[in-house]
Amino acid sequence: MEFQSTRMTHNIAIRQATLDDLPILLEFEQGIIDAERPFDPTLGPNPLNYYDLKELISSKDASVVVAVRDTQVIASGYATIKKARHYLDHKEYAYLGFMFTHRDFRGQGINTQIIDTLKEWAMARGLTEIRLTVYQENEAAIRAYEKYGFDRHLIEMRLPRS
Repeated sequence: MEFQSTRMTHNIAIRQATLDDLPILLEFEQGIIDAERPFDPTLGPNPLNYYDLKELISSKDASVVVAVRDTQVIASGYATIKKARHYLDHKEYAYLGFMFTHRDFRGQGINTQIIDTLKEWAMARGLTEIRLTVYQENEAAIRAYEKYGFDRHLIEMRLPRS
């Protein structure tokens, strides 16, 4: 059964992304990379891509959603099914990523609507664990995710090049 969800709140619809959305989604991806570059000295030079958006949109194990106001795509996010470590109390979990809201629409609860939709998708697949990653210096994002109900869980450490 294919998951179909379209939410409409405050003239903003959340719907499944299509391949026709790729041009704007690729712009959003660059927006995410630009926003995260100050937090990550290990990112390579531009041009750079994080995601295979075409594959994610087409995958039965992922859901890419967009927020639309009138006909303008203004935000995005995805959930994908990942295998959990063998020692955890769950075999699979939903991993969220590609969270981006156009700067003119931030602070309006659109990311919450996207997470709600992705959570619904995950629950429809029997997934009880939902995770995402965020740079520890990105306090604004951390506050937003904590406000939604996420807890800080792990900190990944790295040894910088000397």
